[in-house]
Amino acid sequence: MSSRLTVALLFGGRSGEHEVSVRSAVSVARGLATHHHVLPVLVDHEGRWWLQDAATPEAAGGRAVFLVPAPGDGGVLRALEGGAVVARPDVYFPVLHGTYGEDGTVQGLLELASVPYVGSGVAASAAAMDKELMKALFAAAGVPQTPHRVLRRADRGRAPELVAELGLPLFVKPANLGSSVGVSKVKAASELEGALDAAFAYDRKVVVEAGVDAREIELSVLGNDDARASLPGEVLPDREFYDYDSKYSAESRTALRIPAPLDPGLVDEVQGLGVRAFRAVDACGYARVDFLLERKRGRVLVNEINTIPGFTSISMFPKLWEATGLPYPDLLARLVELGRERHAERAALKTTYSK
Repeated sequence: MSSRLTVALLFGGRSGEHEVSVRSAVSVARGLATHHHVLPVLVDHEGRWWLQDAATPEAAGGRAVFLVPAPGDGGVLRALEGGAVVARPDVYFPVLHGTYGEDGTVQGLLELASVPYVGSGVAASAAAMDKELMKALFAAAGVPQTPHRVLRRADRGRAPELVAELGLPLFVKPANLGSSVGVSKVKAASELEGALDAAFAYDRKVVVEAGVDAREIELSVLGNDDARASLPGEVLPDREFYDYDSKYSAESRTALRIPAPLDPGLVDEVQGLGVRAFRAVDACGYARVDFLLERKRGRVLVNEINTIPGFTSISMFPKLWEATGLPYPDLLARLVELGRERHAERAALKTTYSK
């Protein structure tokens, strides 16, 4: 275990998952405090950064700060008014779900500042966030997945063809969002236009997937080049599919089976595919991989990978590692170590050419 470090916890953000991020941050801050000193930094809906005094992240309040995107400033947080140094984090921990946080944008800022941070880098974050790119990388790596099509606004006239190509039901999703925001299940052709409206409200690209009768299996991956997978778990949604309310509503009756009741051979297959999906997008640090286990054929299909999965008290990622033998505080401390290891490796690379 490394010595006690100061961790700047970035949470909130400009995406539709702002509220989920705040909930995740509360849990992460509590767990990090076992081994490290935590600095909650709220990113508000307009993208402004607020350093908070309280140990527990809050949905509002704080001192306006900024990070200089240059290595020479040492990764300090400066007051927006006057520029004085107000904090010196040793490592940054983004818990920013969705766009402008999970998609490589914040990771780019942290790379420019040359600071250690938890999680995947720019390319992996962007590729995993964009479902079109993610699915292309999965295909190149031979990762099995459901048939799908991608629509841009200009392609919307092709929408009726998708019913003939993919059949019903269909799932319609924004290409760059998570937590099932903007996702619809289409059971009749007449429902497709409304589903596209809901998805295009959040992104310029929409992914349309063939629906399959399947069990929903998830597992957690941890590590850099030596990534390993947790035991898999199963989600039993309390409604037709695992939507936003099913995940986060206080009234949700969604059940989690941890570990999932699977044969040992199937556990090995799911874990192997999880690590392969992790490597396909060149992820590092951690991720959650979601699967569809077809009920009739028994095929395992990879649905998606999340490089900043939910960290609330009921989220699958930490629960799966607890079931695998890694308690929550130790899991978070390990994530901080992995971020620092990756930073040290990148810092040792040459940035100028010489013979």
